[in-house]
Amino acid sequence: MGNQLSKSKRSKKTIIPKPSDDTQKPTTSSTEHTEEVMPVATVVVEHNGTTQPVVEGPEGKLVIFVVGLGMVGIAFIEKMLGLDDKGKYFIVTCGEEKHFAYNRVGLTEYFEHRNVENLYLNPPSWYAQHEPHRLSYHLQETVVSISPEEHLVHTDKGRAFRYHKCIIATGSRAEVPPYTSIEQAAKTKGVFVYRNIADLDSIIAYSESPEVNHAVVVGGGLLGLEAAKAVYDLPSVAHVSIVNRQGYPLSRQLDGEAGEMVLHKIEGMGVEVLTRCSPTRQITRAVDGEEVFCGFEFQDGKVHAADLVIYAIGIRPRDELARSSGIECHPRGGIIVGDDLRTSAEDVYAIGECASWRENTYGLIGPGIEMSDILSFNLTQTEGHAPRAMNAPDLSTKLKLMGIDVASFGDFFADKRLPKGRTQDISHLSGNGGAAEPEPHSKGNGKAAIEIAFEEEKQPGQQVEGEAKPTEQKPAPAAKKHRKRGEDEPINCLVYKDPFSATYKKYIFTEDGKYLLGGMMVGDVSDFVKLVAIVKKKKPLEVPPSQFIVGDKKGADDGGDLDDDAQVCSCHNVLKEDIVKCVKSGECLTIPDLKAKTKVGTGCGGCMPLVTSLFNAEMKKAGRTLNTNLCPHFSMSRTDLFNVIKVKQLRTLPEVMEAVGVDKDSIGCETCKPAIGSILSSFLGGCYLNCMELTKELSITRYNEHVMKGVHHSNQDTNDKYLANIQRNGTFSVVPRITAGEITPDGLIVIGSVAKKYNLYTKITGGQRIDLFGARKEDLPDIWEELHKGGFESGHAYGKSLRTVKSCVGTTWCRFGVGDSVGLAVQLENRYRGVRSPHKFKGGVSGCVRECAEAQGKDFGLIATDKGWNIFVGGNGGANPRHAELFAKDVPPSKVVRIIDRFLAYYIMTADKLQRTARWVENMEGGIEKLKKVILEDELGICKDLDAMMDNLVNTYEDEWAAVVKDPAKRKQFKQFINTDERLPQSEIIQERGQPRPADWSKSSPPLKLSTDQCRTPKSGWSWVNVARKADLLVNEGGTSSAAVKYGDSQLAIYHVPRRGYYATQQMCPHRRAFVLDHGIIGDSPNGKPYVSCPLHKRNFTLSDGECLNDGDYQIMTFDCREDPEDPESLQILLPPIDDLDAQLGTEKWMVRQAESEALGLNAATQIGILGPKGDFLPGVDVGGCSGNDCGDHKLSW
Repeated sequence: MGNQLSKSKRSKKTIIPKPSDDTQKPTTSSTEHTEEVMPVATVVVEHNGTTQPVVEGPEGKLVIFVVGLGMVGIAFIEKMLGLDDKGKYFIVTCGEEKHFAYNRVGLTEYFEHRNVENLYLNPPSWYAQHEPHRLSYHLQETVVSISPEEHLVHTDKGRAFRYHKCIIATGSRAEVPPYTSIEQAAKTKGVFVYRNIADLDSIIAYSESPEVNHAVVVGGGLLGLEAAKAVYDLPSVAHVSIVNRQGYPLSRQLDGEAGEMVLHKIEGMGVEVLTRCSPTRQITRAVDGEEVFCGFEFQDGKVHAADLVIYAIGIRPRDELARSSGIECHPRGGIIVGDDLRTSAEDVYAIGECASWRENTYGLIGPGIEMSDILSFNLTQTEGHAPRAMNAPDLSTKLKLMGIDVASFGDFFADKRLPKGRTQDISHLSGNGGAAEPEPHSKGNGKAAIEIAFEEEKQPGQQVEGEAKPTEQKPAPAAKKHRKRGEDEPINCLVYKDPFSATYKKYIFTEDGKYLLGGMMVGDVSDFVKLVAIVKKKKPLEVPPSQFIVGDKKGADDGGDLDDDAQVCSCHNVLKEDIVKCVKSGECLTIPDLKAKTKVGTGCGGCMPLVTSLFNAEMKKAGRTLNTNLCPHFSMSRTDLFNVIKVKQLRTLPEVMEAVGVDKDSIGCETCKPAIGSILSSFLGGCYLNCMELTKELSITRYNEHVMKGVHHSNQDTNDKYLANIQRNGTFSVVPRITAGEITPDGLIVIGSVAKKYNLYTKITGGQRIDLFGARKEDLPDIWEELHKGGFESGHAYGKSLRTVKSCVGTTWCRFGVGDSVGLAVQLENRYRGVRSPHKFKGGVSGCVRECAEAQGKDFGLIATDKGWNIFVGGNGGANPRHAELFAKDVPPSKVVRIIDRFLAYYIMTADKLQRTARWVENMEGGIEKLKKVILEDELGICKDLDAMMDNLVNTYEDEWAAVVKDPAKRKQFKQFINTDERLPQSEIIQERGQPRPADWSKSSPPLKLSTDQCRTPKSGWSWVNVARKADLLVNEGGTSSAAVKYGDSQLAIYHVPRRGYYATQQMCPHRRAFVLDHGIIGDSPNGKPYVSCPLHKRNFTLSDGECLNDGDYQIMTFDCREDPEDPESLQILLPPIDDLDAQLGTEKWMVRQAESEALGLNAATQIGILGPKGDFLPGVDVGGCSGNDCGDHKLSW
């Protein structure tokens, strides 16, 4: 993805291609990627004896060059893009890594998912949205020098960039001890630092060597514990040691008592911690001519053997670029900056860990973000406002290290440098849990409600208990001295220690207890944000100090007592008022919306519990609490509707609507129809609650009928309707079931042959299956038939049902295997295949505690132990991942299936619509403990009924694909057009990496309103055209039906709505120009207007006039449709002549093509417009000169 130029600029400038590399790029719409850089004049400079081309910025813009694409660099870029409303600046950045900016705070998570994209601070598409008019980025290109006088930066690619402002954000590098060097460490196998993705990849790769069993981390600070946790979780590393020269870990954040508590917790995990010792020599051995790390020698001569070492002793600012360029740096490291962050060089600034401000450098993300805020503000907002200056940053820290929550805030070491008054040490709390004040010891019964010890610091002449009392001498009055709070006045400390829950809190107050200065916490850090805000505000306290520890906690903290300007997220400086405004304005109605808008929670993520509570509270205040009703057609939740259908034994949507619908004549909507379809698929005769024995005695008709049965077919969302996953170009993907990921070579050949025959794109899924993309709807039955002959059945990847049960190889092959994970996974997947539920669900089975199947990230998961299986429930990945919770331990294999049966059956009965098991467990009153009582202890007395329900679902399973293959009537429903066997393409197909895929959509969808008034022929000149037979449309009074017909080159959709008649519209949804409307669910609005819901993005178009009910930018053509007066079994549409309609709706006219998408979506400067039906440019697209980045319409701001 590079910067592109208009033709006029190309004629004036010479383009110098960027040197080739394997840099990661955002996905683009071009088959063969060719990158162009910023426009450059034919100017070269001499630098270090070489000639370099100079890359100039776009005409009329000031160039800001950002050196470094790390967390601070990208934060500055984001803020500049957001604040530079006038488009004054063009930003260029170079990053030496091949990755886009990622979250270094979350590096340890990389060991779990091994996917750097999960750490990206912005997706690749974000960078593409800002190119080429605002941003140019260059990965794997390092700035090697700066020429401040010429305003040039020089890179290792042999070129120079001209700048107006240069921002150095090179961060810091890992430090190594004096007995080695960075160069020596790089040459020695088994020696690593912990700083970037490349370091982590090297650690992971080396740890998998058979000879690596023992890892040692040198350093017990924040970085050291992060590194220790990472290697601790590596399955190949059996033993982990931490070497710390201090007496306890985190000595820069915690005092001795808190550090000792952390130390004991770490040791309790089986990690060896060596304190008060420091290696003096790194021991290596020679192997095949290479030096290999094998341990340390300490000061006392003892040797500590190990196979792998990670140095995490600290960081050093990366100031070598500035030093070599003549920019002033501090002797201890760091580029010297003033309060405005300017360096000694004109127009050169430094921010983040590389900057030295007032002889201080900062290794935390918070100060770097604050610097980004200040500098971006000063560059864009000072015309009518005084510039901001750097102030002492907040160094408060909250992290989870080695599974331990640790936090420090404010002046957390004030007690080490200020005179003490007394320390209030609370070691025992009263049982009432309420707020408690210090009470004198009771002399009556020897008990006290709260025991408090006061730690007195002996002052000169102070009496200590047990000493002889000296003769009293009245001291002379001391001269009055003005004391500055928190700097020279005495302080008092309030300390709480609970060794049972591993909780430690120390809060530091002024001597009179009126002001909170700082503190630290281990274990319970829930008050962190509140305490940080109190310290920053420097306001007198309104409650006694002890209430901060023993105050009554009433439910979760919703932030109600925070001031509006309290900082909620320190990583991105998000205030409470920012969140409140987003909710009140209606801009953000979900947590993902809030994250995208404000960046809250996208750094370390530690603020999210408070953010969530605050968001929910503000939603409630704003009257935006979520309605639990299923939809406007039913004034009850899915759970209540489930029970009503069960008790009343309702069998079809019309019966349900008649019984409990708001409007008895309504046809439902895209929300309630799939939900009811899922509920009806969960029953067998409605009598399963009478247990299995009774069910066997009853003569009942099953509810779990094929989803393509006429009365049920109209309830299904598009994927269930056609038993495959619809893709963005209207084709489908096919996923055959591969139970537990186990497949024979013959099976692989069958899938490969089918993919080759039908020209399908193939990809391995995350669930150990093979996905076949690009299948046309009319080919689906033939594809299924060939797969069925090869031994495959439906994988139900399209349904809200079981997807997969992932497994490792377990005892089948693995030398560590304890349980037969493959066998159990096959059993479970075959048991639950086809079971419909409120949302999709997945399983995982791991054969040992190494957890290769990631069972703890699934809706249900099993991990083998030497005593049976541990069962986990309520986990999921996706947008809101959740770790599964341990539900039952050491379960005998014979009991496993029944427990999962009951868990799934209870979930199907009680969950809300589209609610994953993770959210279901979270929202359940009583949580996981309540679920245990229901499932494991049968607290409600329904376990037999749950067993019967699941047995019935299992026993009524049928392969939905096979049922279609064997039924000619069902196969007929897959034709593209019911009036012809001809086919029309859905979109242009291009080749990428040797496989076919559809042309890209443009990055934006301009408004598009089509109406029959745009046809040349007046409606009086139209004629009734016979287009289909009613039998082809599968008309039935139990549900709606729809199909597509071909008329010239135009595609039309016809619909039947019981009791209302026939309708016809264009087939193309104008939002993304996909020919899919006949696939959508037909519903009606609360006022009774029937509409079709586009299956891709749920734009709802009325069938009578084509109005889009939920997006006013779009409208479709509608046509009159009727039964033929002379042949009632035929259907007619009132249409203009073919040529006239093709001019408006022709497939060739609207089909998505790659070239057009590139022009429209990737380069606004090309000034491409879209011609409307009458040859004029569509409204909303300014085809003249564009000022800014949106071509005159904010909807095109990419």
